[in-house]
Amino acid sequence: MRAASESPLRVTWAGRVPYLDALALQRRLVAARRDERVGDTLLLLEHPPVYTLGKRADAANVLFDQAALTGHGIEVVEVDRGGDVTYHGPGQLVGYPILRLASLRGVIGYVRALEEVLIRTLATYDLDARRIEGLTGVWVGEEKVAAIGVRVASGAITSHGFALNVDPDLTHFTGIVPCGIADRGITSLARLGVSSDLDQVRTRLVATAGEVFAATLEHVDPARLEPPVVPTG
Repeated sequence: MRAASESPLRVTWAGRVPYLDALALQRRLVAARRDERVGDTLLLLEHPPVYTLGKRADAANVLFDQAALTGHGIEVVEVDRGGDVTYHGPGQLVGYPILRLASLRGVIGYVRALEEVLIRTLATYDLDARRIEGLTGVWVGEEKVAAIGVRVASGAITSHGFALNVDPDLTHFTGIVPCGIADRGITSLARLGVSSDLDQVRTRLVATAGEVFAATLEHVDPARLEPPVVPTG
């Protein structure tokens, strides 16, 4: 699936990062990966509260008016990933893999692999997570516990990724129609009775990602994530 299947998968935890800052970082990493200046990277973080609208999003799926958005401290950002509207916020583990795929024809398989990482991670908590045919993401029962939305740029470089609800403020999901799906609910590990924090969930997810992508893991300090700037002139 990865073009550089023998190379390590770099993993970093960036902490809480404003959405637009993380988006800019992703774009820089995509460019660096395309130019072979960095290897495949899994960027993990959490965001302050934000609603993001994908390329096919219906603005009517944002239910809060501006006063409600301001009151809840929720930003709204239009992005270049697939999918409709989703929520990111504290207590949610967000992953942005910046990978070069072996082929653009492997995009669907790549999305299924992200689902598999999440399903196996949740299985370590004895949760019976699953896919639902015709929908993207990971579900426990009829409620979504993890959302997925990706972009694949020229050079078959991936960006955006997944968001796993560990213990976010679930009331913030009432301000949108999550992923444009009105007839299914949203849940979290905390709501499902799992007592765990982001650090613990992250540790399990990283190990699982290494298994699913058959990759050796290389943990990288966020300060060393980007290639050094080469002086010009």
